[in-house]
Amino acid sequence: MAAIKTWILSFLVLEVATVLGRQAMLSQSVRRVQPVKRTPKPLAKPADSQESPGEWTAWFNVDHPGGQGDYERLDAIRFYYGERVCARPLRLEARTTDWMPAGSTGQVVHGSPREGFWCLNREQRPGQNCSNYTVRFLCPPGSLRRDTENIWSSWSPWSKCSAACGHTGVQTRTRTCLAQTVSLCSEATEEGQLCMSQACTACDLTCTMGQVNADCDACMCQDFMLHGAISLPGGGPAPGATVYLLAKAPKMLTQTDSNGRFQVPGLCPDGKSILKITKTKFAPITITMPKTSLKSATINAEFVRAETPYIVMNPEKKARRVGQSVSLCCKATGKPSPDKYFWYHNNTLLDPSLYKHESKLVLRNLQQDQAGEYFCKAQSDAGAVKSKVAQLMVIAHDETPCNPTPESYLIRLPHDCFQNGTNSFYYDVGRCPIKTCAGQQDNGIRCRDAVDYCCGISRTEEREIQCSGYTLPTKVAVECSCQRCAETRSIIRGRVTAADNGEPMRFGHVYMGNNRVSMTGYKGTFTLHIPQDTERLVLTFVDRLQKFVNTTKVLPFNKKGSAVFHEIKMLRQKEPITLEAMETNIIPLGEVIGEDPVAELEIPSKSFYRQNGEPFTGKVKASVTFLDPRNISTAAAAQSDLNFINDEGDTFPLRTYGMFSVDFRDEATSESLNAGKVKVHLDSSQVKMPEHVPAMKLWSLNPDTGLWEEEGDFKFESQRRNKREERTFLVGNMEIRERRLFNLDVPESRRCFIKVRTYRSERFLPSEQIQGVVVSVINLEPRTGFSSNPRAWGRFDSVITGPNGACLPAFCDDQSPDAYSVYVLASLSGEELEAVESSPKFNPNAIGVPQPYLNKLKYRRTDHEDPRVKKTAFQISMAKPRPNSAEESNGPIYAFENLRACEEAPPSAAHFRFYQIEGDRYDYNTVPFNEDDPMSWTEDYLAWWPKPMEFRACYIKVKIVGPLEVNVRSRNMGGTHRQTVGKLYGIRDVKSTRDRDQPNVSSACLEFKCSGMLYDQDRVDRTLVKVIPQGSCHRASVNSMLHEYLVNHLPLAVNNDTSEYTMLAPLDPLGHNYGIYTVTDQDPRTAKEIALGRCFDGTSDGSSRIMKSNVGVALTFNCAERQVGRQSAFQYLQSAPARSPAIGTGQGRVSTMRQQRVSRGGPRRRGGMAPLRFSGVAQQPLSN
Repeated sequence: MAAIKTWILSFLVLEVATVLGRQAMLSQSVRRVQPVKRTPKPLAKPADSQESPGEWTAWFNVDHPGGQGDYERLDAIRFYYGERVCARPLRLEARTTDWMPAGSTGQVVHGSPREGFWCLNREQRPGQNCSNYTVRFLCPPGSLRRDTENIWSSWSPWSKCSAACGHTGVQTRTRTCLAQTVSLCSEATEEGQLCMSQACTACDLTCTMGQVNADCDACMCQDFMLHGAISLPGGGPAPGATVYLLAKAPKMLTQTDSNGRFQVPGLCPDGKSILKITKTKFAPITITMPKTSLKSATINAEFVRAETPYIVMNPEKKARRVGQSVSLCCKATGKPSPDKYFWYHNNTLLDPSLYKHESKLVLRNLQQDQAGEYFCKAQSDAGAVKSKVAQLMVIAHDETPCNPTPESYLIRLPHDCFQNGTNSFYYDVGRCPIKTCAGQQDNGIRCRDAVDYCCGISRTEEREIQCSGYTLPTKVAVECSCQRCAETRSIIRGRVTAADNGEPMRFGHVYMGNNRVSMTGYKGTFTLHIPQDTERLVLTFVDRLQKFVNTTKVLPFNKKGSAVFHEIKMLRQKEPITLEAMETNIIPLGEVIGEDPVAELEIPSKSFYRQNGEPFTGKVKASVTFLDPRNISTAAAAQSDLNFINDEGDTFPLRTYGMFSVDFRDEATSESLNAGKVKVHLDSSQVKMPEHVPAMKLWSLNPDTGLWEEEGDFKFESQRRNKREERTFLVGNMEIRERRLFNLDVPESRRCFIKVRTYRSERFLPSEQIQGVVVSVINLEPRTGFSSNPRAWGRFDSVITGPNGACLPAFCDDQSPDAYSVYVLASLSGEELEAVESSPKFNPNAIGVPQPYLNKLKYRRTDHEDPRVKKTAFQISMAKPRPNSAEESNGPIYAFENLRACEEAPPSAAHFRFYQIEGDRYDYNTVPFNEDDPMSWTEDYLAWWPKPMEFRACYIKVKIVGPLEVNVRSRNMGGTHRQTVGKLYGIRDVKSTRDRDQPNVSSACLEFKCSGMLYDQDRVDRTLVKVIPQGSCHRASVNSMLHEYLVNHLPLAVNNDTSEYTMLAPLDPLGHNYGIYTVTDQDPRTAKEIALGRCFDGTSDGSSRIMKSNVGVALTFNCAERQVGRQSAFQYLQSAPARSPAIGTGQGRVSTMRQQRVSRGGPRRRGGMAPLRFSGVAQQPLSN
């Protein structure tokens, strides 16, 4: 009964921590509690009971525990709710949004009726933040505004008491908002109170064997003895495990001894009774009692390591109309499996009894006030985890699901197509933003809709753009509507190399969980098609040659489709050393020249044992590889994404002080060995931030989830060996069993986001943003004013740019702008993008961040002080924006709680920039398409890519004999299809690349539109392709095999003009012997990249970054030197007045084109030089 009293008081009493001590404030219902009386009536009466010396307000929740904590201050509540709070409250009551009283959370909280309630994150246990609290106030009678009678329905009857007979439980009641305006429905829809269940009646338990015990909750057989042996994973004994009998309430029976054994008398071997065996860090074991007539029985069981729940299915973003139904689903795994699911709407817990939900939440007859954010929390004995937030949109019956008016989207026109009307080289073709919309759904209520609907282009108009002497056809979006989303597929490509010297991991295995999903090639490259239901891509790279440490990576990918390229860096495995198992061994962790090790690994004698638990006494072959954060070059080799799940189920970041991988083997047989009672001695002088010392923990990596899980804490040890008596160490204990990768980390809650955008050029136009770029951030140790190694790092993160850029997580500080700094870099398909310069020119408009905030952030490109350094990264100080500062409220740094503001920030908001170096390439499509976003594909006969899930890239190799590099164009038109004959698909321009070995030879790999089926898959079209070198060029030869193929596959195009070449593109994927290079892939950029590499190499299966002009050539032209005074197109572009559109007006200036990179022929980009209008197959060459 004493325990019942204590529990009741913890529910009803809020303990408040003050500066002078702990002050108790009792809620109003305390004085009514009589726990010693057994009565069928509720002990705690309703809050509006006539016995109350006042009246309670509704429950209020005006803040969330992000940032510094949860502040439910009275002045803030009064600001939002006005007269719904009285002027002088008498008492305060607080609870979490999960119905837990504040006094039962074990957290340090503060409050008073005059000031309100607050909880500070910094006062809680390390790694834990405040819960989300809600409060109410007791006010004097008649002091509250009573206008809610017309807004809310009356309260429902109280629910049945949740407790068993004779025990205290909780009962709830609900009400419904009747107001038409959602803003008036901000008060609580549910209330709870304590209750005492009815008194217990006579025992009604019957036993088929033995007799009922005194508590009437189990059957007992006095002459029976149960023996048990419990082991750890690998076979070792499990001492200290607790054995429970699962009756009406779990009943503790005994604990296992040092050998993992136990015995319990008196249980009945009825085949029905259930035992539960628990041990910290292991999943509980549930065993049914054996059924036997013998006087004893023995059970054996082995623990498996407990694993925090892990989300494998997140709820999806959905859109519905009023009155429709929707299903939101969430699924988690773990050890043990989650047995409870909670759903939240706009951060408020939904009543499980009202919605009858588990892992699936079904909402019927939707109303607009049910729109908003939903997420679930899965819970088990091992912990909890929250899903990602899903947006539910609910529109009215007569509301248009998509804005029918397209938004502006500019494409670049050819150099001779200046538009006087807009004073620019750009034309607005419009686009429909790709977003989920409410389409026609069937009656089925599914986790995943049978059909996905997106806003897209429903009607286009063909327009002609007037250029210098010709017109250019294009199709302009004029109307948007809700339609089926384009089908796409997500792909990951990458290259796996050593972090020290770039050596590829050849023929290694790639695992997703326990399944091998890919394999690296000779150059370390790999490709992976991501399963559609993948939420978090966790891959483990295994080197079969054991040169490198097995590496687990969490790779971001584009769920909307397209390919993303990742560079995977692996640590080289440390050379093994020989240890004596019967001796104490010390292994240093960290070998930076001139500095002490970060830590040491101490393995006491007799610590090694085999997988079956048998002690090992021989020689041990040990390899311990340490990733030292004092060396910034190792940052990209960091394992996983350095995240963990806290007690509340939230994902939090870690700041590392080093990772180490261990491999212990029997020197004779190479059998893998385990090690127990291992100690880690961390040198506290290596921890430069004093507040990190008490928060330091030891973690291990779960390779299936990619999450770090806590192994244990560290304790101070002032002296460890005589020669180091003056040193202070942090000592942590661990066992090395099934997990072999460990981390010395500190949970870090000071987080911000950095807004970054990537562009195709230095024009930085919103329409020229690039998606699918991998942007990475390296969090550095403190800089100015802190004694630390400025090259040390603490965390490595990567994100993928979308249509609105990317938001990178990083540590920040609101007290000192210099406390944290970061390096930011970006790459696309393995090629690094360039950051905006900071020296000698320092232009805030180009960098994208206004003053004076830019100076505070201390922006510096990597070549700021040394021009010889690469220009592909920048460094900034992570100065957290001040809340009341107007110049810091618009980016590029956002507080962690303002992630949505970062993600939805317009292009005009401050952001940092990367851009591609422009090459001499030009693309133009009659039907605009963004190759970064496959969902922008439009059904049209003139679409360059006929199918959005299969992209076929075709290139022809053209050799130029002459002293100058020349521009070569392909003009691509419909050739044999009745819908497209004579109509333009698009044009491609490229400048030839000089041969390194031959002074008067250059070559060009020129893209053309492949022949094949169009989007309706009705019939093929042989594309009519014209290859036109610019200048005084004469066709010298045509590849004989190509010519023979075209002659044998009629019709044959007319080639009367020797300054160009015309063909009906082949249907077959010809190879290098023909000078034609064809690659099909599910990503357009990848298909073009592979085909281009083969073309440069002149082979059908190789790849090169150097143009080889004498192999794999289709066409050869002799080009004479241009007459003095005549300009090429690219010379014209450089000398012409530079112009580009200004934001919103289509006006501005354009930068000159840069030299094409020899290595790859320059990066791809949209836009292109236009074809001349023509009337027949024969065509005049492009004039000068």
